[in-house]
Amino acid sequence: MAARDLAAARSKRLRDVLAPGLDVVFCGINPGLRSAAVGHHFARPGNRFWTALHDAGFTDRLLAPEEDHTLVRYGCGITNLVSRASAGADELSRDELARGAKLLARKLARHRPRCLAMLGVGAYRNAFARPHAQVGPQQETVAGVAVWVLPNPSGRTAAYQRADFARLFRALRESVRAGRAT
Repeated sequence: MAARDLAAARSKRLRDVLAPGLDVVFCGINPGLRSAAVGHHFARPGNRFWTALHDAGFTDRLLAPEEDHTLVRYGCGITNLVSRASAGADELSRDELARGAKLLARKLARHRPRCLAMLGVGAYRNAFARPHAQVGPQQETVAGVAVWVLPNPSGRTAAYQRADFARLFRALRESVRAGRAT
């Protein structure tokens, strides 16, 4: 992708993939430039989101980023904490994350999913003022919705490998399907 296309993507926003009553809404930190440029969530090569969904059994086949709109058929949705695209989440301020948390709470109150899966421990800690949050189910809810925190599937999150993502995403799926999202 050309540098000018990535630069132009900074002004673009991604459309949420949401519907009422979903099992899980996955919340990324913010769109990367490639995702904003192509108009689809988790589109950067090396991002492990789509593989983790499939490996965990959320989808019956490996979806491509261009199929992000089909996630509602699987009881899943996608949104972002901050809508502004950037080259990396480190470009976001704490204020942006806190404002994003308030907006996310309004989206969850409107759509009432069974569970929110926040993709990024640090972003969750900062946005929701939960400095000690760990990966896994949380005791707190957001707008009355159960919360799981998962590692960000970006290729930059080197501490987690494919098997780790599959195990963690599978634990979320099994918990939600069993009716005990927390």
